[in-house]
Amino acid sequence: MISLFFLFSPFSETRISQTHPNASKLPLKDSFTYDDYRWAVSSVMTRQNQIPTEDGSRVTLALIPLWDMCNHTNGLITTGYNLEDDRCECVALQDFTAGEQIYIFYGTRSNAEFVIHSGFFFDNNSHDRVKIKLGVSKSDRLYAMKAEVLARAGIPTSSVFALHSTEPPISAQLLAFLRVFCMSEEELKEHLIGEHAIDKIFTLGNSEFPVSWDNEVKLWTFLEARASLLLKTYKTTVEDDKSFLETRDLTSHAIMAIKLRLGEKEILEKAVKSAAASREYYTKQMADGAPLPKYEESNIALLENTVADSRLPIVLRNLEDVEEQGDLKIDEAIDAEVTENGFVNGENSLFNGTKSESENLNKEKSNRETEDAKESSSESTDEVKE
Repeated sequence: MISLFFLFSPFSETRISQTHPNASKLPLKDSFTYDDYRWAVSSVMTRQNQIPTEDGSRVTLALIPLWDMCNHTNGLITTGYNLEDDRCECVALQDFTAGEQIYIFYGTRSNAEFVIHSGFFFDNNSHDRVKIKLGVSKSDRLYAMKAEVLARAGIPTSSVFALHSTEPPISAQLLAFLRVFCMSEEELKEHLIGEHAIDKIFTLGNSEFPVSWDNEVKLWTFLEARASLLLKTYKTTVEDDKSFLETRDLTSHAIMAIKLRLGEKEILEKAVKSAAASREYYTKQMADGAPLPKYEESNIALLENTVADSRLPIVLRNLEDVEEQGDLKIDEAIDAEVTENGFVNGENSLFNGTKSESENLNKEKSNRETEDAKESSSESTDEVKE
C-alpha cells in the first residue's frame, strides 16, 4: 500500500495506475479508483508518526502497527521512543480491563487540528482554542517604544495568539502583549528606562501585577471588542448551530464542520464574558483608587502560579509570524467596525512533521521521547470511537 502513495498523485492517479511502467505489477491495476486513493492516503497520513532514525540524528515517518490505531482521549503523553532498543514504548494512561478500548493522548491539539489532520471532532477537548492575529501597527506613534519593550520580553510585534476554552482565556504571553499594546508613553518609558525596568518586563505576563488600572481596563476593553467583532463574522449564531445539529439530517462531515464552528463561537463568547468581567473589575479598582500590587523578589513564587503557562522571563519561541496588514491600532480595533485581520476561523495549520503551538514549547526533549503522536497532514474519514 505504501508504494501507492509515491506512485500516484491526487490529480492523475487513475491514468497513472494504467500507464506507469510498474502498473502491471500492481494487483489493483484494473480496479484502483480515486476513492480508493483518497482512502489510502487518509489512512496512512492520519496514522503516520515521526520516529528518530537509527543514529538519532534526525526523524523519519513510520507506521507503528497496533499503537497507531489507538484513539485519542484527554490525558498526558505517555509514549516515548527508546533509541537504545530502537522501539516505541507506551505506558497506559489508566488501568484497562480485558476487551476495553485503549486510548492514548495525541497531544494538546485544538479541534481544528483534529478535524483537518485526523478526521474527527473531540467533544470534550480541554485544549481547544481558536487563533487570533494581533500586531502593533508601524503607523502607531509609539511603535518603536512598544517594539522595544516587546523585544525585551521576547515577544514579536506581530504574532498569532490563541483564545482558550479554559479560564482565563488568554495565556501569559497574550496578556503581556496586550499590556504593551495598550501602554501609554509614560508607561512605556517606565519599562524601558524607569526604576526596576527589568522587574517590570518580567511581570508583564503575570496577572497579579498590572501595569496600571487604566492599562488593564484598556486591554480588557480591547479584547472584549475584538472577540465581539470576530463573532459577528459568522453567518450563523450559536443557537442556529445547535438547532442544525438537533433537527437536520446531516452527513458526518457536516456534523464535524458545524461542531467546529460552534466550538469556535463558544470560545469567543467565553472570551467576551471573561473580558467584560475583568474590565468591570479593574474599572472599579481604578474608581476606588486601590493601590497597585508591587513586585518584590519574594513574589517570585507567584510569578509561576498565576496566568496559564507563565514563565520568567516571558519568551515566545514559537508564535507564528503575521503579515504586516494584520497589525492594528488600539483605536481602530475598539472603535471601527472591522472584521478582518483578526481570527482565522478554523485555520490552525499543523503540517506533517510539525507540532502545535503548545507542543512546540517542549520540543527539546530527551532522545527517549518520540515526537508527538498522530502527526498528520491530510483529510481523513476516521472518527473517535466513543
